Amino acid sequence: MKRFSEKYIITKEMEWEELGGGVSRKFLGYDNQIMMVKVKFEKGALGAPHQHFHTQATYCVSGKFEFEIDGVKQIVEAGDGVYIEPNLLHSAVCLEEGILIDTFSPVREDFLGGGGVSYFGDKQS
Repeated sequence: MKRFSEKYIITKEMEWEELGGGVSRKFLGYDNQIMMVKVKFEKGALGAPHQHFHTQATYCVSGKFEFEIDGVKQIVEAGDGVYIEPNLLHSAVCLEEGILIDTFSPVREDFLGGGGVSYFGDKQS
């Protein structure tokens, strides 16, 4: 398996990878230490409660999301950031169609495996 991405990732040349439930993604760069992913959400798309050992930092490019981290809810809009410590239970609901940039350390091996992401796939009406 390739352990690093290309040096330049031109997103207009890439197809969105459909994850289900109104969520799709594009990988923006990774190696063993870090991974950045562009994630597109339709209104009502849900990132169900989950946790992982990775540190996560998220930038909201557009839209509006309700995040819940360790039992605390917060509305996040374009220009806002989110920091999620390792192993904290967290989730998000897309209130207005939007895009997030998720950054993980270390790399999300489960994302590179090509399988589905268990916490995407539901959508609220």
